Amino acid sequence: MDISFYFKLFLRRLHYFLIMVVLCSAAGLYLARALPTVFEADARLLVENEQIPGDLAASTVQINANEQLQIIRQRILTRDILIDMANRLDIYSDARRAGDAPLNAEEIVADLRNRIRIDIPRAIRRGESGATIVSIGFQGPSGRIAAEVTNEMVNLVLAEDVTMRTRTARQTLEFFEQQVEELDRELSEAAGEVLVFQEANIAALPDSLEFRRGQQVAAQERLVLIERQLAEIRDREARIRQIIANNGSIGDLGVDLRSNETPEAARLRALKEQRDSLLTVLSPENPRMRLLDQQIAPLEEVVASQQQLASETGDDGNTEILSPIEMQLLDMQGQLAFYEDQRTLVQDEIAALTRSIAQTPANAVVLAALERKRASIERRYETAVVNLAKAETGDTIEGLSKGQKITIIEPAIAPRAPSSPNRPLIAAAGVGAGIFLGVAIVVLLEFFRAGIRRPVDLTKGLGITPFATLPYMLSRKEILRRRLFVWGGFVGVLAAVAISVWLVDRYYMPIDRIAELIQQRLR
Repeated sequence: MDISFYFKLFLRRLHYFLIMVVLCSAAGLYLARALPTVFEADARLLVENEQIPGDLAASTVQINANEQLQIIRQRILTRDILIDMANRLDIYSDARRAGDAPLNAEEIVADLRNRIRIDIPRAIRRGESGATIVSIGFQGPSGRIAAEVTNEMVNLVLAEDVTMRTRTARQTLEFFEQQVEELDRELSEAAGEVLVFQEANIAALPDSLEFRRGQQVAAQERLVLIERQLAEIRDREARIRQIIANNGSIGDLGVDLRSNETPEAARLRALKEQRDSLLTVLSPENPRMRLLDQQIAPLEEVVASQQQLASETGDDGNTEILSPIEMQLLDMQGQLAFYEDQRTLVQDEIAALTRSIAQTPANAVVLAALERKRASIERRYETAVVNLAKAETGDTIEGLSKGQKITIIEPAIAPRAPSSPNRPLIAAAGVGAGIFLGVAIVVLLEFFRAGIRRPVDLTKGLGITPFATLPYMLSRKEILRRRLFVWGGFVGVLAAVAISVWLVDRYYMPIDRIAELIQQRLR
């Protein structure tokens, strides 16, 4: 390799190399000087688990740390909160004092979102177990602003965590309170419907069906007895009337037509004679004497009524020998009327019982439906009451901050040294980029340029060996013109670059702002 030849070629293209080195070095030095100083403050937070075991008293706010942090991040980075924070902390006051144009609301929001950093651990993002430690940072023009904004973000995160959890617990409690109140009203209405139906159908309810069937059987038995009594009384009445018509003896009935003594009077007289005979040997307090007294008392009343009827019959001019028979007939007629009334009442009772028994199956279906409705509401009510108790416990836990919560491990402090930019590194990168581009341009120009520069090229290209080679000799005017062209182009490029930078900084956007945006894009 002919190093001297390539070195001479490099010297011939030195102006291209110098142009790139100067341009890139100037750009690197300008960026190193123009980029604003950035201070970054950092704070660390910890998501603590519930302080009360879940099997003893569980919180109603069930949300994992990842979802919780994502929700909080989105809420605190809203437009209104960021603009309010920028105004309260006067974040962009230095930019206004430096003479820069004030940013509008949208630019402020976009800039703050780019400066704010909320890092969630990878273990949490992947759903793995481990402590949830969150890092919050902010890049500001000064250490004080960076620390203030970072701590303000920490306060917003803590406040939003408390608000979100207490609001969720309160909404859960209010929901179950409303549900319990509504179910209590529905339960009262269902119980009222059951009560109204039972009162309206009290005689045909299924729980009294067996009792009414027993009443129906008893009423039917009473009706049979009444029919039997009516038949006996009618038979006796018919026999008496037949004997009266024949004016004969009615010894079978225990009555003598030629005597004024009725069977009741004869029976009363016999009982009194028996009582008088027993008084000689028994005391009046003896149970046998009391039994005779109980039999004598009603007979005395019957005999007295018969005597009264007999006296009234005698006053009317009737034959006295027929008065006991007439009294028996009147008594039979009264008994017949009484038993007829009893038969009607019993028949009405049987009819009512039959109707109620017939209505019972339909009433049982309706009542069962009402009972099922009430039981269903009652089960829902009991479940809602249990859930309400849990919601009250969860609300108390969140109100006392005993559930899952976010706490501060390390607050942000004002950094002493800026975090960026690394000015020496930027300047060195500019110089290195210029050297690399300059060499690349020189190599590319020589690579794509075809021609014969050395005798060896003539031999390779034509296959001949020259006796001697003479270089092309430039005149002084050509050398001067060439130098003027090279250095004029160099100066022109520098001037064009400088003017372009000035125009962009003046009419489009400050260069430091562009550099800052580029730096943020490259992160």
